[in-house]
Amino acid sequence: MAQVINPDNLIKMISLEELLPNLLELKKRGFRVCQLCAAYINQMYELSYTFANDGDYRLTTLRMEIEPQQEVPSMTEIFPMATFYENEMRELFGVNIQFIRMDYHDKLYRINETTPFVHREDNE
Repeated sequence: MAQVINPDNLIKMISLEELLPNLLELKKRGFRVCQLCAAYINQMYELSYTFANDGDYRLTTLRMEIEPQQEVPSMTEIFPMATFYENEMRELFGVNIQFIRMDYHDKLYRINETTPFVHREDNE
């Protein structure tokens, strides 16, 4: 069984307006992007942005809930490697992410499923 090195990992609920200032602070403190995740729950998006501090093995997750039509600024000017996560969130889940540095315009995945995966019950 794996040893838990740091059980003090943080999940911080933020507003959309707090996203960019929090990203800049994490970048300044030397954190790196681990994952971005979108979930559609109760007709809202729950977005999670997880970062690692390699110095103390601590994970910090910024989490926010937004309305489906809300625009989310891209974080790729601060963390360029987030481009794939953001393209995935937009293409597969329909999150309205604006100004992605390397935008694949819904061509990142080649799948036979209709996307975005959410709102299916609204379209049927």
